[in-house]
Amino acid sequence: MRPARAPAPAAARGGHALYELYRAASRAAAPAVLLWRRLQGLEHPTRWPERLGRPSAARPRPGSPLVWFHAVSLGEGMAALPVVRHCARLHPGLSVLLTTTTHSSFEVIKDLLPDGVIYQFAPLDCPDTIESFIGYWKPSLVLLMESELWPNLIMSAAAKGIAVALLNGRMSMKSFNHWSMPLGLPLVALMLSKLSLLVPLSTIQAVRFQLLHTPPGIIHFAGDLKYAVGDVNAEMNEVNKIKDLQQQFSNRPIWMAASIHRGEEEVILWAHDDLIKLYPTLLLVLVPRHPQDCKNFSLALKERKLNFVLRSTKELVHSSTRVYMVDTLGELRMLYRVTPIAVIGGSFLPGLAGHNISEAAAAGCAVMTGPHVGHFYHMMVEMWQINPLAVKQVAGESELLQTLKELLGDVKTLGARQRAAKDAFSIMSDGVVNRGWKCTEATAPNTDESDVPVTF
Repeated sequence: MRPARAPAPAAARGGHALYELYRAASRAAAPAVLLWRRLQGLEHPTRWPERLGRPSAARPRPGSPLVWFHAVSLGEGMAALPVVRHCARLHPGLSVLLTTTTHSSFEVIKDLLPDGVIYQFAPLDCPDTIESFIGYWKPSLVLLMESELWPNLIMSAAAKGIAVALLNGRMSMKSFNHWSMPLGLPLVALMLSKLSLLVPLSTIQAVRFQLLHTPPGIIHFAGDLKYAVGDVNAEMNEVNKIKDLQQQFSNRPIWMAASIHRGEEEVILWAHDDLIKLYPTLLLVLVPRHPQDCKNFSLALKERKLNFVLRSTKELVHSSTRVYMVDTLGELRMLYRVTPIAVIGGSFLPGLAGHNISEAAAAGCAVMTGPHVGHFYHMMVEMWQINPLAVKQVAGESELLQTLKELLGDVKTLGARQRAAKDAFSIMSDGVVNRGWKCTEATAPNTDESDVPVTF
């Protein structure tokens, strides 16, 4: 049984006119948006028609229940993956579809899906494309990840009686201010009134959604699904990669800077230059957030006369190598397992909003981050409440350097932070996927092709 929805608030009732304007604008803009993205190399070279709702796979067992998971990019897709696996494990006969938007997410996630789970690129949010997509796949339940509030998708599904849930729901302050404006509030309130379930990743996020007129009765808490991203055992091929890197690194002192954005490399390399004076054999594992930034990072390394190798070239690390730059996708979780210290990027420049720290904690790294962490602040607070040593947030480059010196120079301090991070992760991740999935029970499809109730 689905929970009865509360009457739509006045703000939602006033959103229909704005929604009609959005429908018209999105229908007109979709061809140009797709063309621009293709010219920019942002779409898959052969599978881009999927973005127009044209399927490249058969819909299994027409008429049977199908659950559609949708996440925009790699981070959200990785957060969805444990739930997808949980669903497939509990219901091996259920059809499951996962969509993402970005090419990079496809390249990583396609090889991590359970057998039988279908992957497609997500349709653009224009009326004709959404109608085509939903008409073909006929989902019984739509599970959106984090901040994927698309008016045509939500309104079309709701109009067809398809339950729509938002898992790990988040609303950044920037988005909240945008939706709170007079032209934004009626439309977002209308969309939120159509949801059957909203599982926010924190209390702060729940408050923001309620201020945007989310019906209180559909809000349920389960924990942050991004804790589950790191709680995955290494596959055999990852184990072999780990052993290979450990052999190449030859027990040298090592630290890692992960998900580094353009501009942040200056902070990281400044610290590394200073650290090498104390630890001449020190190795930095540098992982750009976007592989296309490797060209700029390479120039910065050459200017500093730092000997480096690129992972994609498979060149071996030698004693003279000072930086190991990872220009490949989907290996971050594995790399955390070969370094004792992980500095998480996206946090050292204003305007950035941090990245998931739980993967590094799960691997037993001493975890550090910069001052700009966005909605990941709630994750830090939760881990601090378990153990203040679980995560170190530094104010800037000077404190970063000082903390790295302390960790590299004191085995006891390093070990204490590693244990604290791993213990905090274990506590916070325990049961989060199961709780998140149980929240969807009320939004599950009612019957299968044999008219037998389906319970999730």
